[in-house]
Amino acid sequence: MKKGRVKAGVEVLSRRSFDIIKDKRVGLVTNQTSVTESLRHVADVLYESPEIKLTALFGPEHGIRGDLQGGRVVESYTDGRTGVPVYSLYGETKKPTMDMLSDVDVLLFDIQDVGARYYTYIYTMSYAMEAASEAGIPFMVLDRPNPINGVSVEGNILNPEFRSFVGRYPIPVRHGMTVGELAMLFNVEYGIEADLKVVRMEGWLRDMWFDETGLVWVQPSPNIPTLETAIVYPGTCLFEGTNVSEGRGTTKPFELLGAPWIDSSRLIAELRSRQLPGALFRQAHFTPAFSKYCGQRCSGVQVHVTERDAFGPFETGLHIIDAVRKLHLDRFEWTKPESGSRYYFDTLAGTDRIRKQLCDGSSVSEIIEGFWEELSRFMEMRKNYLLYNRQAPT
Repeated sequence: MKKGRVKAGVEVLSRRSFDIIKDKRVGLVTNQTSVTESLRHVADVLYESPEIKLTALFGPEHGIRGDLQGGRVVESYTDGRTGVPVYSLYGETKKPTMDMLSDVDVLLFDIQDVGARYYTYIYTMSYAMEAASEAGIPFMVLDRPNPINGVSVEGNILNPEFRSFVGRYPIPVRHGMTVGELAMLFNVEYGIEADLKVVRMEGWLRDMWFDETGLVWVQPSPNIPTLETAIVYPGTCLFEGTNVSEGRGTTKPFELLGAPWIDSSRLIAELRSRQLPGALFRQAHFTPAFSKYCGQRCSGVQVHVTERDAFGPFETGLHIIDAVRKLHLDRFEWTKPESGSRYYFDTLAGTDRIRKQLCDGSSVSEIIEGFWEELSRFMEMRKNYLLYNRQAPT
């Protein structure tokens, strides 16, 4: 395994003594992943800098300390460490208001993403970019790695009719971009027109996985505890739209999948027969401590990634759903939020086409072939916003 010496955007800016934000009133969109090499929180570093005035903190889903479960409303409050107001961007307000920005000269974004379209941090970033544009203040992204590499792209393109906070723009499920690159794409392609600056990383190559960067993994949210979780997440997150547990409430969220009514031995046999690349499946039993089937013994599988460069998480996720559904037609269900009329699977998938095709008996390979053309068009557009090389210069 190659080892990199990657400098995240915050380290690059720090080495320049924060020159481009000196004597500025700074707002910071942040969470627990916003740390330096020595694991100091960037908010603390900025607060202690005599030439910078930290005036506002903005928290995404899970809060600025990452201690809230997915979907929990985040409240606004005053940070005990710095005395700076913390404004929630996950609740009634997803976009900073002009009042929140009244004491801000420049708005920074420094959060570790996981590389999947469903993850809400990139949409918090896009709303903050819009607010900065409307307020006439610069927006700056302190870039960080795509942890599941910046080469692999997979999945369908979101249909704009299915826009939500888990999919705001027509990008694929696995986009293969950094947050800085996505900010550039959003800014131009979707008309945000912010005064955008990306502080690039140093030493990051597109084909790097997070454990090859030399950086310390700080879990981006409570249910993405490890890099292994992030690798499977672009596919197994789809189980959130079904009555099968995606492993929340266990120590292996998104790696463990199951329900009390699943015949795990038959499911294992079916999945092994499909010979999916880069993965093995183990018969597993687990009892979630919260979320679906809380306190109930579930049977199912654990996904073990054996060759991550060959593994296709989205395709694998569709195969597992297809297998469970075919084996348990009488028990498997697509679920809907209590307040919504749309299947949540469709919201995650960014279309109702995939669910309907699975129900009509289409094979997973047929489904994937069906969105190859739109994915190819995205790949061409994406080239315009890539900041990093795939290989080191010779």
